Amino acid sequence: MNFIALDVETANADLASVCQIGIAQFSEGRFTEKWESLVNPEDEFDAINVAIHGIDESTVARAPTFPALAETVSTKLIGTVVASHTPFDQSAVRSVFAKYEIKPPVITWLDTARVVRRTWPDLSKRGYGLAPVAERLGIQFRHHDAAEDARAAGEILLHAIRETGLSVDEWVVRAKKPISSTPGGSSSERITREGNPEGPFFGEVAVFTGALSMPRRAAADLAASAGCEVAASVTKASTLLIVGDQDIRKLAGQQKSKKHRKAEELIKKGQKIRILRETDFRSMAYFGDRSRA
Repeated sequence: MNFIALDVETANADLASVCQIGIAQFSEGRFTEKWESLVNPEDEFDAINVAIHGIDESTVARAPTFPALAETVSTKLIGTVVASHTPFDQSAVRSVFAKYEIKPPVITWLDTARVVRRTWPDLSKRGYGLAPVAERLGIQFRHHDAAEDARAAGEILLHAIRETGLSVDEWVVRAKKPISSTPGGSSSERITREGNPEGPFFGEVAVFTGALSMPRRAAADLAASAGCEVAASVTKASTLLIVGDQDIRKLAGQQKSKKHRKAEELIKKGQKIRILRETDFRSMAYFGDRSRA
């Protein structure tokens, strides 16, 4: 749940003509701070671009050129997962570093448009632009302001994480796979297990949701060894919903995952489903293992 989101605006059709950069920091599943700067692209402004973002020659007359900002930008991005909506911003960053012959930072990019297309099936072919997706998810922002666009892209990623239960690192992998896979991951990622009949939790049907502190497969293995049947989705057979710790802590005012909402609906109808923090479940499962020794 820790990552950077980035957006740029350009002066013209040349992707290296960056005239504004916005960076949004996300920590523990929430937006924490932003950094932004106008940039003098040392290039001409196209009327079409100006009409979109409102930045022109006079706006950047006293702004620094990119070489003056490159070290700051690199420091903020190097070694992180950087989210951006569509490949435009990724290509622009590479182009502006190349324009000035400056060594670019090593970045793991994550295209949030690809994330959207794999999270919500009805958006797989159309409607996955930044503005319509933000409107759908209730994200308020000023479109075509780089820092605001970056924050919106990051908020969209958080919604997708909660919806699917995949972590940022898992999304880096999933985003490269075909859309035809199941929205929450490919069939190979929809992890299921049979429970160990000798385990203390035999008879329980567990489902995981949210960002876990351990790989999803390892969590499923632990649950199965403790006796749980591990299912991919919440159904009338479910008895345990295990939620990533930070999802439990940060849910106030934020969207719960689809699995979490489904579990609560079933609980209201009388189904006995216990919702547990991942930490609590792991402690119980490990204790159960030791008690059988």
